[in-house]
Amino acid sequence: MSEARLIYEKKGDTAHVRFDNQRAHNALTSQMWYDLRDAAYDIAQDRSIRVATFRGVGGKAFISGTDISKFADYTTGQQGVDYERDIDICMGAIDAIPCTTIAIVEGWAVGGGLNISSACDFRIATPTARFGSPIGRTIGNCLSAHSVARIGAAIGVQFAKRMVLLGEMIPAPELLASGFLHQLVEADQLDSATETLCRRAAENAPLTTAATKEMLRRLRYAELPDVEDLIAQVYGSADFRRGVATFLGGTKSLPAWTGE
Repeated sequence: MSEARLIYEKKGDTAHVRFDNQRAHNALTSQMWYDLRDAAYDIAQDRSIRVATFRGVGGKAFISGTDISKFADYTTGQQGVDYERDIDICMGAIDAIPCTTIAIVEGWAVGGGLNISSACDFRIATPTARFGSPIGRTIGNCLSAHSVARIGAAIGVQFAKRMVLLGEMIPAPELLASGFLHQLVEADQLDSATETLCRRAAENAPLTTAATKEMLRRLRYAELPDVEDLIAQVYGSADFRRGVATFLGGTKSLPAWTGE
């Protein structure tokens, strides 16, 4: 298997972004996040691109989360605030892509994988795909206001609560019925289903697509509150340090949360 990397290619009117870190179920390293941001910037600037797809390599995971090893060095809440700001910049670059975006999901879409798939306009998944963000059962951190707004708008508040407050991994068939997923297909049909959707999207007037997406983006994030005090409280807590240590130590049991 290759080193962790993001693969970015353009073929005709379609851009393809693939996440390749198979040893860690395609968890995103810091460099992969930055490369994703740069790929999104490039897609946005290339007027010949009408569709962009995002997919995990290997068929077992879309993205299983983020490499959290650096969290072991966090000692202040401000470090968590800075981290969430960095993620917001990367995610904001995906939000701002003016062409149609499609997430192709096989296996796990967890944490950052849920966030990135939520940022896309459409999601195609296999029946065995699972979506979630069980941070309250693993490391005990929290999301930014932008991430909460993005995921809530795409998946619905109640599903988002089940994922975060109960730590559930929601199966794809349930999310098809909710409208979060555009289509559910077997793995051997993913390529053809994706190509059909790409061709349909590429035929749309690009200015109509771009204007509509930008209107929705502005509405979604209009007047979001400042929540940095909440982020700092969580990332600066003993619970967060305890959760990170437990997770990185490979312990299967839940951390002994104290609320402090």
